[in-house]
Amino acid sequence: MVHLDINSSVVKWSNEEIVIPYLSPVDNRWHRYFPDFFVQVKNKQGILEAMILEVKPKSQARPPVKKSKITKSYINEVMTWGVNEAKWKAAVEYCKDRSWQFKVITEEDLGI
Repeated sequence: MVHLDINSSVVKWSNEEIVIPYLSPVDNRWHRYFPDFFVQVKNKQGILEAMILEVKPKSQARPPVKKSKITKSYINEVMTWGVNEAKWKAAVEYCKDRSWQFKVITEEDLGI
């Protein structure tokens, strides 16, 4: 959040205020996704751009590596990835309808 506060191109931002419905592949039911941030920035040409940002550990921002032994831990990783992927697909569509961008940011992107 400090990064958003000190960035001069950020016009405004909010935290978990947008609600996006998504269909979970785990239980095949509709749920509500609250993305981490909505950010409005002024680009280099002075044009306002809007985006939704989701902050995740790098390990959750990519599909799990298939393991030779199926463990509870691996099953949880697969389910987490499936839910995240469903959320992000819904967010991409939500953003496309509004001419916004959707980005998943990891600790690597933040320089952590």
